[in-house]
Amino acid sequence: MEMDKNVNISLLVDFYGEMLSEKQKEAVDLYYNEDLSLSEIADITGLTRPGVRDRLVKSEAILKNLEEKLGLLRRFEEMKEEISSIAKQLEEGTANPEDIIERLKKLS
Repeated sequence: MEMDKNVNISLLVDFYGEMLSEKQKEAVDLYYNEDLSLSEIADITGLTRPGVRDRLVKSEAILKNLEEKLGLLRRFEEMKEEISSIAKQLEEGTANPEDIIERLKKLS
């Protein structure tokens, strides 16, 4: 499932945000979470509009690079899908207890 870019970046910030500088985190938060324009962020931060854009591009690159190397978001999404599948089988009464146990072990 392809995720909306804004949602994807917000999730990457949740996982890797501490790896960004305070200024980078602020710009990313204002743009992706607060939905402010580049001009509005420029007014808040004292940067130029192109400066804000540059900071966002660099921050996004850092976040994507970390995900590429560490894969925490990908793993989280895989686990979420597996848990949903297990829950569905349990609700439907089609779950094999031994199978569920093995699947849960693989998640840890």
